[in-house]
Amino acid sequence: MEMNSLLFTLITCVFFMGLVAWISYQKTKGSVNDSTGYFLAGRGLTGTFIAGSLLLTNLSAEQLVGLNGQAFRTNLSNMAWEVTASFAIIIMALYLLPKYLSSNFTTIPEFLSRRFDEGVRRYTVILFMLGYVFVTIPSMLYSGALAVLKLFDVPTLLNISYTGSIWLIIWIIGIIGSIYAIFGGLKAVAVSDTLNGIGLLIIGILVPFLGFYALGSGDILSGMKEITVSSPEKLNSIGDSSDSVPFLTIFTGMIFANLFYWASNQYVIQRTLGAKSLAEGQKGVVISGFYKLLVPFMMMLPGVIAFHLYGDSLRSVDLAYPALIADVLPWYLTGFFLAVLLGAVLSSFNSLLNSAATLFALDIYKPVFNPKANDQRLILVSKWFGAFLAVITMCISPLLVNATDGLWDLIRRFTGFFNIPIIAVLLVGLLAKRVPPFAAKLVIVLHVFTYYMIVWGTEQLFGLALSINFIHVYGILFVAEVALMLLIGWIRPTERAYVFKPDAQVSLTPWKYALPMSIVLLSAVTITYVLFSPIGLAAEGTIVSTMFWPVVLGIIIITVLLYWLSLARWNQHYATYLKDDTIPKVNGTTKVTAQGKSVEQV
Repeated sequence: MEMNSLLFTLITCVFFMGLVAWISYQKTKGSVNDSTGYFLAGRGLTGTFIAGSLLLTNLSAEQLVGLNGQAFRTNLSNMAWEVTASFAIIIMALYLLPKYLSSNFTTIPEFLSRRFDEGVRRYTVILFMLGYVFVTIPSMLYSGALAVLKLFDVPTLLNISYTGSIWLIIWIIGIIGSIYAIFGGLKAVAVSDTLNGIGLLIIGILVPFLGFYALGSGDILSGMKEITVSSPEKLNSIGDSSDSVPFLTIFTGMIFANLFYWASNQYVIQRTLGAKSLAEGQKGVVISGFYKLLVPFMMMLPGVIAFHLYGDSLRSVDLAYPALIADVLPWYLTGFFLAVLLGAVLSSFNSLLNSAATLFALDIYKPVFNPKANDQRLILVSKWFGAFLAVITMCISPLLVNATDGLWDLIRRFTGFFNIPIIAVLLVGLLAKRVPPFAAKLVIVLHVFTYYMIVWGTEQLFGLALSINFIHVYGILFVAEVALMLLIGWIRPTERAYVFKPDAQVSLTPWKYALPMSIVLLSAVTITYVLFSPIGLAAEGTIVSTMFWPVVLGIIIITVLLYWLSLARWNQHYATYLKDDTIPKVNGTTKVTAQGKSVEQV
């Protein structure tokens, strides 16, 4: 890259990032003076900010690099991790979020301490911390550094080694992200996420079209036709047993993996816990589900295009997207792209730091070391721990340079150590009233050892490889662990059944369109899978098969019918629903009505 182009790129990048920072500062000024403001954005987040923050928290350089790398290597079967998350999103919006906001807690471990005991709380905090420190945060920092390195050829530009470049970029990104998370709190994270999310959508839509333009030698339609008639199997989302995501895994372990992410992963649900009302929370969660449907187009099609452009010439599949960006993006957009890329990385990084610091301050420091700690003390401790955690993860991240076979699968495998036991314990805690704390602790400990033995241990220790996909292992262990907890609860139940005590601090009036839009979302998921299947774009010898349009039309007709039926049901029962279900009653009196006003119980 020429010096003038590089200078222009850096100036425009700094401008866009500075603009986001300035707007975030203006929106959050004076809002982090207490723990509610710092950890839950003052419980004032609207659906727009929740959806935008969830988008950027979830979609980072990890997806840009990892998913495109998997599409380059195999096909679109890995889109299941993103698209089928809609099932978990709907469960979160319709069932779990009302319970969460009614319970008025800040962290998942805090809820588990009420349901079980302090021991279960600490076990889950340890799982969260280990997952964040050794898996999630390092992978996000590394994938972002990889994209920046390829885009600007940093080793040549600065005359340093490839590994040295990775270290340098990771530390620059990490320091900037730490400032957001440590000093701004959750609201600063949410506002900056939303602004960067707009940029990510623009870039995400633009890059495939630029790729098609390059592939078609100046003709976008020719480029589109090329990927549908030449190697159409690359567009197939229906994975078989040889793929890392076989289609059947969608109905086993992936359901619970996504449910963990969207319903119990602290750094994701924390922005929903900061919603100004149940309606705004549901709106933000459901809208984020529609954003997820853009992933195959924004974060996997470029990988397929890269396959057609580069073949097997790349030394790592994770270089597919960075290589495409370096070749097709006009020089005058590189600064904007860099700002968006760094914004996506910073979003996930600072969200994780903020949530990890929240967990430490509220679930370890306060209950264990200083039960009488005031808000200012908790915020200070949170900031110091966030800074410490940032340094640790910035030292671990560069070690991922050895993951040459693809970062995505590696991350998903290691996530299995902590996702399934947490969601299993949470769901049993919500649904079963007499399961004792001992059962939850036993499951957490057993899971770590059992998962390791099934996925790696039997082969490493005994030379016996178990030919079972790790996603199926998710599902098997979830069912086994839930069954074990219920069995213990039946044999040694607690003396008293757990009693749910509502303590809502926001309006619990549900969003009128939560169910209708959930139906539309499920329909859109189905159509997306039909599109990227042998019925659709993966059809041999043609663009789409003759069955494609009749199938899509049938899905649309069923969706319209269900949409209006659900809306009619809402209109019929609206007044009764508000009176009976959304007015939390504490000690025989109404604390918060559907409109958020304190009144006497009717």
